[in-house]
Amino acid sequence: HNMPSGEVFTAPIEESVNGKVIYSFPAIYNNREVIGVSLEFKDGKVVNASAEKGEEFLKAMIDMDKGARYVGEFAFGLNYGIQKFTKNILFDEKIGGTMHMALGAAYPECGGKNESALHWDMILDLREEGRITADGEVIFEKGKFKI
Repeated sequence: HNMPSGEVFTAPIEESVNGKVIYSFPAIYNNREVIGVSLEFKDGKVVNASAEKGEEFLKAMIDMDKGARYVGEFAFGLNYGIQKFTKNILFDEKIGGTMHMALGAAYPECGGKNESALHWDMILDLREEGRITADGEVIFEKGKFKI
């Protein structure tokens, strides 16, 4: 059900996510497309959300229940054979050099505790620029692991 291969994913510690993300690709959920998503996190929770197109839908989804404003999944796409965004999440979340975070439900098998009716993967292209740090250390930059 999750082919092709090409991602490594986990669940973050619920209150650990801080910072701002501006997503590169449209975020698609229930066949609705939201463009230019920007999310700001404080202690794991989305405290500000906006979009260039579909902002009302975005806000409705993250307000659907208590867990919808928290990150349930954090993942890196590792399939460098997939080169372009297709609007099919099973391919797009695996594009090599990207990362995605899902708002809402966490995977219990990864130690995630967040519960929500929502699980919405949103993809950020890091192949040209961008950096992810954890505990002050750069772990992913310009589409490649640094550790």
